[in-house]
Amino acid sequence: MKTVIATALAAPLLAGAAQASSLTACAIPQNVVPAPTEIPPADEIHPDVPIAAYLLALYWSPEACRAGIPESDKKIQCEANRFGFTVHGLWPNGPDKVHPRYCRSSPPMSVKTVKANLCMTPSPWLLQHEWQAHGTCQWDTPEAYFKQARAIRDRLKVPDLKPGADQAMTAGEIRQAFIKRNRGLTRDGLNVRVKDGRLTEVWVCMDKGYKWAACRGGNGPADATVVKVTPRG
Repeated sequence: MKTVIATALAAPLLAGAAQASSLTACAIPQNVVPAPTEIPPADEIHPDVPIAAYLLALYWSPEACRAGIPESDKKIQCEANRFGFTVHGLWPNGPDKVHPRYCRSSPPMSVKTVKANLCMTPSPWLLQHEWQAHGTCQWDTPEAYFKQARAIRDRLKVPDLKPGADQAMTAGEIRQAFIKRNRGLTRDGLNVRVKDGRLTEVWVCMDKGYKWAACRGGNGPADATVVKVTPRG
């Protein structure tokens, strides 16, 4: 598979992916196919729910690849690159348990837009899904939505987790890795997501002004809980 390297030095070679260089370096295929328009489940369409807060959901990519979750792109995410945290999505949250979702339909994104965001969210399918499921509820275009997600991701100093030989960390150690690098971020503003005893995601919670805030839906396991953390590579 032919690839290009998304770095500032290689910008002339990026074929539309130059915007990715500010986030991280990654390899992307020259031939990228956007995902088709998603047909949402009828019970997940909530266009009239007001926005009360936001969260930035971060996948722990090594676990996504180990588990083979449908949202990951095997070639881009799991073979051509070795990511740490990647952006799952920027989610507007409602005032209660129902959140704005699938506010309008949208055609497939352009190849340029997909390539520009693959180093942040390394899956054409997931990019289309996040735009339709969440972005359409506030932003006019996918470009505007991903620009906002990128701005938050660039502001957030995301740690690279390094579990020990036992591939384990406590939930508190995971939270502390974020807190010590980000002024104003607190334990109650982080939701550590665990499945079958393994770290899957960290959700970073914000208020309506995109300032760090307490999570509205809980924070995951207690600090002392031991969590398996799949190592990079």
